[in-house]
Amino acid sequence: MIHPTAIVDSGACLDPSVVVGPYCVIDANVVVGPRCRLGPHVHLTGHTSIGADNVFHTGCVIGDAPQDLKYDGSPTRLRIGDRNVFREQAIVHCASTPQGETVIGSGNFLMAHSHIGHDVTVGDFVVVANGVLVAGHARVEDRAIFSGNSLVHPFVRVGTLALLQGGAAISKDLPPFTIGRGVNGICGLNVIGLRRNGFSAEERLELKKVYRLLFRSGLMRQEALAQAEAFLSPGARKMVEFVRATRRGVCADDGDRGSDRELDAV
Repeated sequence: MIHPTAIVDSGACLDPSVVVGPYCVIDANVVVGPRCRLGPHVHLTGHTSIGADNVFHTGCVIGDAPQDLKYDGSPTRLRIGDRNVFREQAIVHCASTPQGETVIGSGNFLMAHSHIGHDVTVGDFVVVANGVLVAGHARVEDRAIFSGNSLVHPFVRVGTLALLQGGAAISKDLPPFTIGRGVNGICGLNVIGLRRNGFSAEERLELKKVYRLLFRSGLMRQEALAQAEAFLSPGARKMVEFVRATRRGVCADDGDRGSDRELDAV
């Protein structure tokens, strides 16, 4: 199922069920798993391993060299899981060193013109909207959501079920279950996401208490973390451990009391 205008290097390894559209280019060292579909003008390159049932829309560039001034041209890796969708002109780069790798998990949706930089790790079921830029070495946990044209600085962590509002920019870690807005700000919990993912009313209430303690109590962080140890639900523990492990610092509550509705709706 390879269109006659496509160029597939003899060193590439494609499952027989792969569909390759017009004018695609697949370079050597690319491995494409079962039932993947490539639309027109897709370019797969680098030492790239792709799992099953992935869909690449028109103009995707997957596995190209990292945009890193220190990159010396060595062969580097990109690993992609299963059932991901890459919309028009989505870009994912390989790692910057042979020892590292860029990783895209499974079930993710990368919309048009989004960019995932070198050495980034993306978990599962992440939604990346149009124009989102995720810079090198960032770490994105499962089910995070990036709204349009949001920006993520290198080495930043984005927690599970965190939501970044449109146009937001972060250079600090975005804690799990929170909503990021503006520049390094947070404005409450991703309540809709919590409900959709089966968090009970009791779990949501405990997360609300942890959020207030960590981000609105005015306590020094270590004191707030020590008090937060009293909360035992898995979500609460995840938030506390994420904040405790930060090296860049975490996004701060932006002080807008109107955002209390994000917590009161829990």
